[in-house]
Amino acid sequence: MGFSQALSGLNAAATNLDVVGNNIANSQTVGFKGSSAQFADVYAGAKVGLGTRVSAVLQDFSDGTLETTNRNLDLAVSGTGFFRMVQNDQVVYSRNGQLTMTSDGYLENAQGARLTGYPAGVGAGGQPQTLQVPSGALMATPTSEIDASLNLDASTDIVDRGTVAFDATNPDTYSYANSATVYDSLGVSHNVTMYFTKTADNQWEVKQSMDGTVDTANTGTMSFNANGTLASTTGNAFSFTPGGGAAALNYAVDFTGTTQFGNDFELSSLNQNGYSSGSLVGITIDDAGNIVGNYSNEQSQVLGTITLANFRNPEGLQPIGDNAWAETSTSGQALLGQAGGGVFGTIESGVVETSNVDLTAELVDLIIAQRNYQANSQTIKVQDEVLQSAVNLR
Repeated sequence: MGFSQALSGLNAAATNLDVVGNNIANSQTVGFKGSSAQFADVYAGAKVGLGTRVSAVLQDFSDGTLETTNRNLDLAVSGTGFFRMVQNDQVVYSRNGQLTMTSDGYLENAQGARLTGYPAGVGAGGQPQTLQVPSGALMATPTSEIDASLNLDASTDIVDRGTVAFDATNPDTYSYANSATVYDSLGVSHNVTMYFTKTADNQWEVKQSMDGTVDTANTGTMSFNANGTLASTTGNAFSFTPGGGAAALNYAVDFTGTTQFGNDFELSSLNQNGYSSGSLVGITIDDAGNIVGNYSNEQSQVLGTITLANFRNPEGLQPIGDNAWAETSTSGQALLGQAGGGVFGTIESGVVETSNVDLTAELVDLIIAQRNYQANSQTIKVQDEVLQSAVNLR
């Protein structure tokens, strides 16, 4: 019987050597997860066992170290989760986020597996699809709102509108002026000038012109409290006809934060929400997995969101090579979602997750596995000597 026990030990030790050797071979493989062999004894109704067997090879899904590459398409999951990818019409899962962009805008790894995610504006409730970065231009958006915060000097002289009519070409007919750039529906920029006139104590008039043409139909007002804070505004919506085939430009001005103190006229902030068209110059990926397109007009826009997958039993995933796993009945169905939400970790850009193999520990395990193999070989040798002695009995 000793031969069978020793042979089972050799087989188990050989499998263990294979597992340890595979770990060592992949100690530099991005996203690799190490494995370990588990053993069980074998009995068949006798007190003396029949040897051993490999009962399972378990995968270790602990995180590897995040290594900085400063390449924006190198991604890593910090925490739980897998990248969901499609390769040859099969859904696979990976922790290796080393991606490139194809000529038609798909994000894929070196094996051609394409990253999946949610279309822009859909969020984690939608159906994942292969992500494609659009190459088209970002359409122009006309200005619809201007936010302006300023201080109007409380000591400014009053202009009597009963005797002095507004004239944009005559600075004596208004108190202050300030310019801003706005955009029409075709993305053409226009110069807007805002004119502020003190018409009574704590009362100011607002006029506007675009490219030298005054909006005579609309006049805004601002009223202030005795402590200089803004009390109310009226009529601060303006309209112009840009020409050149563009639609009428209508926008409102929000003067929240404007004050009337005894200091010089000062513009604290001035922002508007329009912009010209722009071409895509690059993408960035944030920790929620949003793929953000950056455009030549200094605008940015979310183009899609990366899908992450998690499993109730990740150890049940089937390794299929090329740093990927396939779902099995043991792993359970994939739970899909967005990075940073629920059971999902965050996505780090410009880094990769190194192999979680501890090379020092594996070398120690290699020595132990080798000794185990040698010991079982010695058992066979001793058993052979015992049998030889029995044969030589006379």
